[in-house]
Parts: sequence; structure tokens; C-alpha cells
Amino acid sequence: MGTLETFDRLLAEIHRRGLKLIVDLVCGHTSDNHPWFAESRRSKQAGRADWYVWADPASDGTAPNNWLSVFGGPAWTWDPRRRQYYLHHFLSAQPALNLRNPAVVAELLGTARFWLERGVDGFRLDAVDFLMHDPQLRANPPLGPGPSGFPAKPFGLQQHIHDMAHADTAGLLGKLRAVTDEYGGRVLLGELSSQPGAGRRIDRYTGQGGLHSAYTLDLPKQPFGARTLYSALMAAGTGAATCWSFSNHDVERAASRWKPLGADPRRFAALLALLFCCLPGTLCLYQGEELGLPQAELDLDDLRDPFGMAFWPEFPGRDGCRTPMPWIGGARHGGFTDAEKSWLPVPDLHRALAADRQEMDLGSTLNVWRRCLALRRQLPDLRQGGLSEVDEEGEVLAFARGGRLVAVFNLSNAPADYVLPPGRYTPVETPLPAGTAEMAADGGGVTLTLPPLGALLATRES
Repeated sequence: MGTLETFDRLLAEIHRRGLKLIVDLVCGHTSDNHPWFAESRRSKQAGRADWYVWADPASDGTAPNNWLSVFGGPAWTWDPRRRQYYLHHFLSAQPALNLRNPAVVAELLGTARFWLERGVDGFRLDAVDFLMHDPQLRANPPLGPGPSGFPAKPFGLQQHIHDMAHADTAGLLGKLRAVTDEYGGRVLLGELSSQPGAGRRIDRYTGQGGLHSAYTLDLPKQPFGARTLYSALMAAGTGAATCWSFSNHDVERAASRWKPLGADPRRFAALLALLFCCLPGTLCLYQGEELGLPQAELDLDDLRDPFGMAFWPEFPGRDGCRTPMPWIGGARHGGFTDAEKSWLPVPDLHRALAADRQEMDLGSTLNVWRRCLALRRQLPDLRQGGLSEVDEEGEVLAFARGGRLVAVFNLSNAPADYVLPPGRYTPVETPLPAGTAEMAADGGGVTLTLPPLGALLATRES
């Protein structure tokens, strides 16, 4: 991954441009090749014997309980040296750290200080829900198959009430926050799972002395529509502590996953950009989303993701959203690297959407995103205004920001009507493609007619 000297140069250049750099801090596990784990697995009397989660087998030799790995199979692997099982929520090569051990926590806090001293602006905390679990190692109750039968990934067949999201998580986050606050102006951003109750966990983890903000994998895994986004906004409360993410490195890209049947890709990408920039709280824009990149379709031989290789073809893995960023359409590997072979291939469709090809097209998805982000910076209500009046009707989603700014979105590929409360509305110019919303006032309010994938931003005077 390079050297510390390279990292320091990167950080200096980022700061020189007025930007900030957050690095990923993985607190829940290490590699099974880590020196800590090599010592821990040596024997039960080793110096770091309880730095990882070890447990004796059940009386019949099976795993200590029924916990499952997210990536398939049991969450426990037998180690013949210790004659115990070790816990891993993900790959067996990622043994779980024992975060109830003060020495382990001290090492993690020391790691955080190392990077903070180097000048990083904060941390994105990986897999927060998996940091702490039931110390009694009680079994999870079954959830059972759904209406369509057993899922491809058996992790979905349990209620995950003991193996993750333990109440003690907040205490650990508080220790990390205390270290971060020593340096001033730094931030903690948490990644939460898609398990039920993610909104409540954001509230719990971002309470006083916890994370500054958190995002959940739940929203990107839901079907696109007004009901989904309405539920997400209602769960977010004021939205101040929520970090919104439509795409990330673990889910199919939104341009493919959410696009309504028959919708124009550029028009849909523009709607997503405006909707995204109107949400309260923090925004996390995944690389390539500003280009409108669709999910890459890869062959089995191209895959690098162990998750995808294990579940192919029912689940093709996550590599389709992890392909290199296409900077220069005509360059080898899209200008991402001059190496002989890139880690993952760059699809031809992504070359056509490369940054250099969109740069000079004022109507491109890249430039629409730029104008939407500029609009957010220009309007105080979008930057800091509270969230209120959240509503959904059919495929129309509506909400207010800061009390005066009203946002209405037609999430379908067909025209839609929506009735606004009585008042005087002044439209705000938005960068959406051709086709504008029309307003007609009557005694019962203002009837708004929205074009397919259309939207209205307006200031309201009552």
C-alpha cells in the first residue's frame, strides 16, 4: 500500500488544497497473519492469549454456539494449537479482537493517536455493530426462511441479538471519541450494518461523547421508492447525526440497483444528485457515483472478493462496484494506473463515462453533481436547516428543510401530482434536465404537477 513517506506527502497535498483526509480504522479484527494473533494462537498461556475471542468447543466438538459468519458458514474456526475455536464475523482470516481486554483497547487507542499525530482529520470506523457481542456467547434465535424460502446467505436466517450490536459498543466508542477530541477538529464516522433498528443505533452511537455521524447499509439494500426514503427520513429524526450513503463498496451501484424500468440513466442520476444534496446531516458520495457509473458486470475469473467467489453465481460479490475510477476514457485502465494489469478491469461502459469525457459536457452527470453540491453550499437551509414535514404519496416524496425550503421529488418514471399546503412558493433553480414542475393554486392548496423523475425546490411564504 506504499510507505509512510508517500502517505505524508498525500496528506500534505490534500491539506494544501483545503481538503481533509479521513482514514479507515478497523477496530474489530486483524489478519490471521498479524503477530498478535500468531502469539495468541500459540497457547492459552501466551502473552496475548486473550487478545482475541477464543472459546472451548461444545461437548460434541462443534462450535461454541450457532453464530454465523456474514460471508457464510459458522463464525468460529477450530485452531488445533490452542484446541479452541476463535471468532470471526467475516472471513476466517479475520479473527475478532477481544475488545473487553483493556490491553487491546489501549493498543487501538494508541493506533488512533499514531494517525492523529500524523495529521489525519478523523476516522471512518469499520463495522461498528460487530465490535462488541454478548460475553456469555448465547446462541442467536432463529429467524426462519422468508416467503421465498431459504436465502443464498444463511446469515439472514438468524435474529442477530447476541453476536452483534451489544449495548457496550457505546462505551468503546466513547473512549475513541475522547482520544479524538484531544486533537480538536477531528471527526468519527461510523459504518453500521443493515440489521433492523439502524436508526435507533445511530442515535445510541452518536449520543454525547460518541460518534459524530454514522451511516447504515440498510438504505442501499432497500427497493427504491418514496416509501423507502420516507421511512429512512423518519428514522433519522432531525437527521443531524445521520450520514447518507446511496452507494458504497458493499452494495450494487445505485445507477443500476435503483433505476426505474425504462428510465433515462442521466435523468435518473440527476434526480439522485439533487435528492442526495437536499438531505440533512452528512453526505457520503461514493467514488464513481458522480459519474453515474452503473454496476460493472464481471466474469468469475475477474473476481477478487472472497464473498463473491464463495456465493457465485447467486451472489456475484462486491467487485462490480469496486472497479477502478475511470479518469481518462482513452487511457489504459481508464487512467487509474500505469501498471500492466489493474486489480480489477475497467469496463468499456465506464470508459465512455470517464471524468475527462464528462468534464466539458455541461449537461453531464458529473457537472449536474457539481451544481447540486454548489446549491447545497449556497442555501443555508440545505446545509444546516432542520428536517420537517416529511411526507410521501404514491411515488412522490416531500419534506421541508429549515422551515422555509420545500423539496418535492417524483421518484417514478411517469408524471405525478402532489398538493402543497396553501402559501406562496418561489421556485429555486435546480440543475435537473429539461422538464419543469408546474404549480396551480386553488382554495385547498397548491397542486404541483411533476414530470417523470422531476423535482421542485421552492421557498415558501405562508
